[in-house]
Amino acid sequence: MKDITILQMRDLTEEVKGADFYANTIPQHLITNHDHVEKPHRHDFYVCMIFTKGSGTHEIDFQSYEIQPGMVFMLAPGQTHSWILSEDIDGYIFFHTQEYFDLFFVRETIREYPVFRSAYYPNGFLLNEESSVLVENLMKRMTDEVSQPNWKKNFSLVNLASLFYIECNRQLLEGNSFSAVPNLQYNQHLHHFENLLEKNFRTEKSAAVYAEWMNMTQKHLNRVCKTLLDKTTTDIIIDRIVLEAKRMLIYTGKSFSEIAMMLGYDDYSYFSKVFKKRTGISPKEFLKKYV
Repeated sequence: MKDITILQMRDLTEEVKGADFYANTIPQHLITNHDHVEKPHRHDFYVCMIFTKGSGTHEIDFQSYEIQPGMVFMLAPGQTHSWILSEDIDGYIFFHTQEYFDLFFVRETIREYPVFRSAYYPNGFLLNEESSVLVENLMKRMTDEVSQPNWKKNFSLVNLASLFYIECNRQLLEGNSFSAVPNLQYNQHLHHFENLLEKNFRTEKSAAVYAEWMNMTQKHLNRVCKTLLDKTTTDIIIDRIVLEAKRMLIYTGKSFSEIAMMLGYDDYSYFSKVFKKRTGISPKEFLKKYV
């Protein structure tokens, strides 16, 4: 089994090579990039889309979403996804590098948007009718703007993208109970914890150690996680390990023992118990389900 493909912008169409921002209609995008769509893959850039017509299924990190008009998706670099689309599919897509977006903002980074700040926000959701019209118009303007040599073109594109992110994340916050907590400090703590976890989950699995790194008690870090996500600190650590295990099981040719070792478990049987406790099935059963 081959390692999962990580697409860079230069791997796509000729007009994308060397660019930091791309926008197009979904039908036109599929004409030249169809081979990348149905096979699971990752990007090293941000990808956003809205569907205005058609149906299908979009799978992101083993979470399956049913596509329908008004459905919007926002993916961060490194997430695994694939989709199956109906022949009458329509909508808009844009993507850009992190550097492109952050370059234009002194006090803001794209990682601060809720959908990219925590792995527990859904990557896809249905917009209400008013927001759907607004977002569709923003993406149409991006598609028109990107193909023209207009004055201050990049400034226009990044501001259109910013308006897109603001509108979609407002809708996201309204639709999720755990995200409605207006505690900025708690959100900052969670963001800090998840950043540390992303860098260290293969080698460090102790909630107490993460709390120590953050200069707080384990009890307080646990309170932050429970308040915002209704999960313990340990739950979040295990969730991240299991997600990576799923990716490796499906997209690499490594043995169960090798995967366990790479994730910091010397004893495969213990790793298998951790995996089964979280998913309800063993790694072997999970692999059979997807292969």
